[in-house]
Amino acid sequence: MFILRWLTAPARWALKVLVLVLTGLLLYYVVTLVQVWLTSRQYDPLSAQAIVVMGAAQYNGVPSSDLRARLDQALILFREGYAHLIVCTGYKEPLDHFTEAESERRYLIGKGVPSVDIWKVGGRDSWTNLALAADRLRPRGDTDVLIVTDPFHEDRSMAIATDVGLTPHPAPTQTSPIRGAAVIPYFLSTAAAVAVGRVVGFQRLHSLGELAVAGRVGR
Repeated sequence: MFILRWLTAPARWALKVLVLVLTGLLLYYVVTLVQVWLTSRQYDPLSAQAIVVMGAAQYNGVPSSDLRARLDQALILFREGYAHLIVCTGYKEPLDHFTEAESERRYLIGKGVPSVDIWKVGGRDSWTNLALAADRLRPRGDTDVLIVTDPFHEDRSMAIATDVGLTPHPAPTQTSPIRGAAVIPYFLSTAAAVAVGRVVGFQRLHSLGELAVAGRVGR
Protein backbone atom coordinates (compact mmCIF):
# COMPACT_ATOMS: atom_id res chain seq x y z
CA MET A 1 0.00 0.00 0.00
CA PHE A 2 2.92 2.33 0.74
CA ILE A 3 4.17 1.84 -2.81
CA LEU A 4 0.73 2.69 -4.25
CA ARG A 5 0.93 6.22 -2.80
CA TRP A 6 4.00 6.90 -4.96
CA LEU A 7 2.29 5.79 -8.18
CA THR A 8 0.30 8.02 -10.47
CA ALA A 9 -3.46 7.48 -10.63
CA PRO A 10 -3.31 5.68 -14.02
CA ALA A 11 -0.52 3.44 -12.74
CA ARG A 12 -2.51 2.57 -9.62
CA TRP A 13 -5.53 1.75 -11.77
CA ALA A 14 -3.45 -0.43 -14.10
CA LEU A 15 -1.91 -2.25 -11.13
CA LYS A 16 -5.34 -2.97 -9.63
CA VAL A 17 -6.57 -4.31 -12.97
CA LEU A 18 -3.50 -6.52 -13.22
CA VAL A 19 -4.09 -7.89 -9.71
CA LEU A 20 -7.74 -8.61 -10.55
CA VAL A 21 -6.78 -10.38 -13.78
CA LEU A 22 -4.14 -12.50 -12.07
CA THR A 23 -6.56 -13.35 -9.26
CA GLY A 24 -9.19 -14.37 -11.81
CA LEU A 25 -6.72 -16.56 -13.69
CA LEU A 26 -5.60 -18.22 -10.48
CA LEU A 27 -9.20 -18.87 -9.45
CA TYR A 28 -9.97 -20.30 -12.90
CA TYR A 29 -6.97 -22.61 -12.65
CA VAL A 30 -7.91 -23.78 -9.16
CA VAL A 31 -11.48 -24.52 -10.24
CA THR A 32 -10.15 -26.47 -13.25
CA LEU A 33 -7.76 -28.39 -11.02
CA VAL A 34 -10.64 -29.40 -8.75
CA GLN A 35 -12.66 -30.54 -11.78
CA VAL A 36 -9.73 -32.60 -13.06
CA TRP A 37 -9.40 -34.21 -9.63
CA LEU A 38 -13.14 -34.93 -9.39
CA THR A 39 -13.15 -36.55 -12.83
CA SER A 40 -10.18 -38.71 -11.81
CA ARG A 41 -12.37 -40.23 -9.11
CA GLN A 42 -15.21 -41.12 -11.47
CA TYR A 43 -15.46 -44.76 -12.38
CA ASP A 44 -18.87 -45.85 -13.55
CA PRO A 45 -18.46 -47.63 -16.91
CA LEU A 46 -21.48 -47.92 -19.17
CA SER A 47 -22.11 -50.09 -22.21
CA ALA A 48 -20.35 -48.44 -25.13
CA GLN A 49 -19.34 -49.13 -28.70
CA ALA A 50 -15.59 -49.02 -28.13
CA ILE A 51 -12.91 -48.85 -25.47
CA VAL A 52 -10.22 -46.31 -26.27
CA VAL A 53 -6.86 -46.87 -24.56
CA MET A 54 -4.71 -43.77 -24.36
CA GLY A 55 -1.09 -44.55 -25.19
CA ALA A 56 1.87 -44.41 -22.82
CA ALA A 57 5.50 -45.45 -22.89
CA GLN A 58 6.57 -48.82 -24.26
CA TYR A 59 9.97 -50.45 -24.47
CA ASN A 60 10.72 -52.49 -27.59
CA GLY A 61 7.19 -53.81 -27.78
CA VAL A 62 6.73 -54.25 -24.03
CA PRO A 63 4.26 -51.86 -22.37
CA SER A 64 5.54 -49.83 -19.45
CA SER A 65 3.93 -50.44 -16.06
CA ASP A 66 1.75 -47.38 -16.62
CA LEU A 67 0.56 -48.55 -20.03
CA ARG A 68 0.06 -52.09 -18.72
CA ALA A 69 -2.26 -50.75 -16.02
CA ARG A 70 -4.36 -49.06 -18.71
CA LEU A 71 -4.43 -52.21 -20.81
CA ASP A 72 -5.43 -54.38 -17.85
CA GLN A 73 -8.33 -51.99 -17.23
CA ALA A 74 -9.37 -52.28 -20.87
CA LEU A 75 -9.23 -56.05 -20.56
CA ILE A 76 -11.59 -55.98 -17.59
CA LEU A 77 -14.07 -53.83 -19.49
CA PHE A 78 -13.80 -56.01 -22.61
CA ARG A 79 -14.23 -59.27 -20.73
CA GLU A 80 -17.19 -57.90 -18.78
CA GLY A 81 -18.89 -57.00 -22.05
CA TYR A 82 -18.96 -53.22 -21.78
CA ALA A 83 -17.72 -53.00 -25.38
CA HIS A 84 -16.52 -55.44 -28.02
CA LEU A 85 -13.90 -53.27 -29.68
CA ILE A 86 -10.67 -51.89 -28.24
CA VAL A 87 -8.95 -48.97 -29.96
CA CYS A 88 -5.23 -48.81 -29.16
CA THR A 89 -3.55 -45.44 -29.57
CA GLY A 90 -0.04 -44.02 -29.54
CA TYR A 91 2.98 -43.29 -31.72
CA LYS A 92 6.64 -44.20 -31.44
CA GLU A 93 9.76 -42.28 -30.56
CA PRO A 94 12.62 -42.06 -33.09
CA LEU A 95 14.54 -45.36 -33.32
CA ASP A 96 11.70 -47.31 -31.66
CA HIS A 97 10.70 -50.49 -33.48
CA PHE A 98 7.12 -50.49 -32.19
CA THR A 99 4.48 -47.83 -31.76
CA GLU A 100 2.64 -47.65 -28.46
CA ALA A 101 -0.47 -48.86 -30.29
CA GLU A 102 1.39 -51.88 -31.66
CA SER A 103 2.70 -52.75 -28.22
CA GLU A 104 -0.81 -52.47 -26.81
CA ARG A 105 -2.20 -54.73 -29.51
CA ARG A 106 0.48 -57.38 -28.91
CA TYR A 107 -0.22 -57.32 -25.17
CA LEU A 108 -3.98 -57.64 -25.62
CA ILE A 109 -3.67 -60.49 -28.12
CA GLY A 110 -1.37 -62.23 -25.66
CA LYS A 111 -4.16 -61.95 -23.09
CA GLY A 112 -6.66 -63.60 -25.40
CA VAL A 113 -8.37 -60.67 -27.12
CA PRO A 114 -9.14 -61.60 -30.77
CA SER A 115 -7.10 -59.49 -33.19
CA VAL A 116 -10.28 -58.55 -35.11
CA ASP A 117 -11.53 -56.80 -31.99
CA ILE A 118 -8.50 -54.50 -31.80
CA TRP A 119 -7.87 -51.37 -33.85
CA LYS A 120 -4.69 -49.32 -33.95
CA VAL A 121 -4.32 -45.58 -34.44
CA GLY A 122 -1.30 -43.49 -33.64
CA GLY A 123 -0.52 -39.84 -33.16
CA ARG A 124 2.01 -37.67 -31.39
CA ASP A 125 -0.35 -36.50 -28.63
CA SER A 126 -3.73 -37.09 -27.02
CA TRP A 127 -5.60 -34.86 -29.47
CA THR A 128 -4.23 -36.66 -32.53
CA ASN A 129 -4.85 -40.08 -31.00
CA LEU A 130 -8.48 -39.29 -30.27
CA ALA A 131 -9.03 -37.47 -33.57
CA LEU A 132 -7.74 -40.50 -35.49
CA ALA A 133 -9.86 -42.84 -33.38
CA ALA A 134 -12.91 -40.67 -34.05
CA ASP A 135 -12.20 -40.68 -37.79
CA ARG A 136 -12.49 -44.46 -37.82
CA LEU A 137 -15.37 -44.80 -35.37
CA ARG A 138 -17.74 -42.09 -36.55
CA PRO A 139 -18.40 -43.53 -40.05
CA ARG A 140 -19.74 -46.64 -38.32
CA GLY A 141 -21.90 -44.55 -36.02
CA ASP A 142 -19.77 -45.68 -33.06
CA THR A 143 -19.44 -42.57 -30.95
CA ASP A 144 -20.07 -43.86 -27.41
CA VAL A 145 -16.64 -44.72 -26.01
CA LEU A 146 -15.03 -45.63 -22.73
CA ILE A 147 -11.81 -43.68 -22.19
CA VAL A 148 -9.13 -45.70 -20.41
CA THR A 149 -6.16 -43.76 -19.13
CA ASP A 150 -4.61 -42.69 -15.83
CA PRO A 151 -7.02 -40.93 -13.46
CA PHE A 152 -5.17 -37.61 -13.68
CA HIS A 153 -5.43 -37.73 -17.50
CA GLU A 154 -9.13 -38.65 -17.67
CA ASP A 155 -10.65 -35.15 -17.68
CA ARG A 156 -8.40 -33.89 -20.47
CA SER A 157 -8.92 -37.03 -22.57
CA MET A 158 -12.69 -36.76 -22.21
CA ALA A 159 -12.65 -33.07 -23.14
CA ILE A 160 -10.66 -33.81 -26.29
CA ALA A 161 -12.87 -36.79 -27.15
CA THR A 162 -15.92 -34.54 -26.96
CA ASP A 163 -14.10 -31.99 -29.13
CA VAL A 164 -13.58 -34.55 -31.93
CA GLY A 165 -17.18 -35.74 -31.95
CA LEU A 166 -17.18 -38.67 -29.54
CA THR A 167 -19.36 -39.23 -26.48
CA PRO A 168 -16.87 -40.29 -23.81
CA HIS A 169 -17.45 -42.05 -20.50
CA PRO A 170 -14.79 -42.23 -17.77
CA ALA A 171 -13.14 -45.57 -17.09
CA PRO A 172 -9.72 -44.70 -15.64
CA THR A 173 -7.39 -47.49 -14.62
CA GLN A 174 -7.72 -48.46 -10.99
CA THR A 175 -4.16 -49.80 -10.76
CA SER A 176 -2.00 -46.92 -12.00
CA PRO A 177 1.58 -47.13 -10.66
CA ILE A 178 1.63 -43.32 -10.49
CA ARG A 179 0.21 -42.55 -7.09
CA GLY A 180 0.81 -40.69 -3.86
CA ALA A 181 2.89 -37.51 -4.04
CA ALA A 182 4.22 -38.55 -7.45
CA VAL A 183 0.85 -37.81 -9.03
CA ILE A 184 0.77 -34.14 -7.97
CA PRO A 185 2.85 -32.76 -10.89
CA TYR A 186 0.66 -34.69 -13.32
CA PHE A 187 -2.51 -33.18 -11.90
CA LEU A 188 -0.99 -29.69 -11.98
CA SER A 189 0.19 -29.94 -15.59
CA THR A 190 -3.02 -31.60 -16.77
CA ALA A 191 -5.12 -28.89 -15.13
CA ALA A 192 -3.04 -26.24 -16.90
CA ALA A 193 -3.54 -27.98 -20.25
CA VAL A 194 -7.29 -28.30 -19.68
CA ALA A 195 -7.57 -24.67 -18.58
CA VAL A 196 -5.78 -23.41 -21.69
CA GLY A 197 -7.56 -25.87 -23.99
CA ARG A 198 -10.97 -24.68 -22.86
CA VAL A 199 -10.05 -21.11 -23.77
CA VAL A 200 -8.19 -21.51 -27.07
CA GLY A 201 -9.59 -24.90 -28.12
CA PHE A 202 -7.88 -28.27 -27.83
CA GLN A 203 -7.22 -28.50 -31.56
CA ARG A 204 -5.50 -25.11 -31.55
CA LEU A 205 -3.51 -26.12 -28.48
CA HIS A 206 -2.43 -29.24 -30.37
CA SER A 207 -1.45 -27.10 -33.38
CA LEU A 208 0.63 -24.81 -31.19
CA GLY A 209 2.41 -27.85 -29.80
CA GLU A 210 3.12 -29.10 -33.33
CA LEU A 211 4.57 -25.71 -34.27
CA ALA A 212 6.80 -25.80 -31.21
CA VAL A 213 8.07 -29.26 -32.15
CA ALA A 214 8.69 -28.18 -35.74
CA GLY A 215 10.56 -25.14 -34.49
CA ARG A 216 12.88 -27.27 -32.37
CA VAL A 217 13.52 -29.68 -35.25
CA GLY A 218 14.26 -26.82 -37.62
CA ARG A 219 16.99 -25.35 -35.46
